[in-house]
Amino acid sequence: MRKSRVGAGSHGAAAPSASAPRGREGLTLLGASARPVIEGYDPALLEKFSNRHEDLDTMVTLRCPEFTTLCPITGQPDFGELVIRYVPDKWLVESKSLKLYLFSFRNRGDFHEDVCNIVLKDLRALLAPKFIEVLGLFRPRGGIAIHPRVVWAAPGSGWESEVRPRLLVSD
Repeated sequence: MRKSRVGAGSHGAAAPSASAPRGREGLTLLGASARPVIEGYDPALLEKFSNRHEDLDTMVTLRCPEFTTLCPITGQPDFGELVIRYVPDKWLVESKSLKLYLFSFRNRGDFHEDVCNIVLKDLRALLAPKFIEVLGLFRPRGGIAIHPRVVWAAPGSGWESEVRPRLLVSD
């Protein structure tokens, strides 16, 4: 649980109002002067905004090169890069909220494969994208680097045929 938080953190974005700056409707973290204190994993940090180009498929790639989590057995830090790729339908993830959400893993103990699955499931629940992929490029520990990849496509999206081939891509 966090000590303080800016805004409500709702997964829904409010309809634009005449007074809301373009692109800020329903967003509580972007541009906020106070910085929230994050004590643990919290998917409620994620915020979304409307995709203004639903008629086009756009592949969005987000990289977090300084991702950290803890080994669930030893409690030692694990370092890596998370690469998130998705094709939005109606919603896009707001990047500052994503950054804070990913930071919320810093004191959580998860295996690398679990991290990728959790991130994919949280973003899938928030955005309902056409396609989403999460790749973890974790640094070696004990001489072994682990690179889990999780891929999902919405039924009927036209992206289903991409899932299996993406799982076989070597990084």
